[in-house]
Amino acid sequence: MSGPSWHRELEGRWLPFTLYTLAAVVIGGLVLLIPPFFLQGTIDPIPGFRPYSALEQEGRDLYIREGCNVCHSQQVRPFRTETDRYGRYSVAGEGIYDRPFLWGSRRTGPDLHRVGGKYPDSWHWLHLLDPRSFEPDSNMPSFAFLAEQPLDLSLTRRRLDVLRSLGHPYTPSEVENAPEDARNAMRTIVESLRADGIELSESQSRSEALALIAYLQSLGRGAGLLEATAHQGSSHGD
Repeated sequence: MSGPSWHRELEGRWLPFTLYTLAAVVIGGLVLLIPPFFLQGTIDPIPGFRPYSALEQEGRDLYIREGCNVCHSQQVRPFRTETDRYGRYSVAGEGIYDRPFLWGSRRTGPDLHRVGGKYPDSWHWLHLLDPRSFEPDSNMPSFAFLAEQPLDLSLTRRRLDVLRSLGHPYTPSEVENAPEDARNAMRTIVESLRADGIELSESQSRSEALALIAYLQSLGRGAGLLEATAHQGSSHGD
């Protein structure tokens, strides 16, 4: 009968086992963490691609805060079954201004990377209030409270300033005027909703729901630029 295996003997010696385990974790961590640092700046933005506006950035932070990215990926894979349903597949350059990026592999709901412009603002407003009015079997919770929660713009200027320091091409005036730009964008959405017969109260016209709608409507804006770039390339090739 053979004796205990080398691993069993190592398990019985707690100090060496702990040190070897720690070394394995450190080495594995370095292997995963170091290469991305050398990739910084190697992805070029799509020509004409802009960073999120002040209101879109606020909406993106709300999207993360409410856990929307847990159920909705923002990564259309390069497969026929994906592109037929969602549109052009996602490319790295579209996420260059995403901090953190929200690509993913799990979907409880549909992928949202191409949802911008697919529905009017009124659709998003009503869908946030009552998802099951559109899809009876939807397990998405209601976000009606966002329609009553006032949007806090006290950190908007600071938020864009930090992103600018990380390389996002905001101009000094865009950073300085960020809160007012966000308010103007909210007024535009309010007018869009009014045109579709939805009248908002004073509190609703300053609500977080408007920022979330602005963010959702910004998704997929890189697709048109990609098509234009590809068309220009093919024209030059001819």
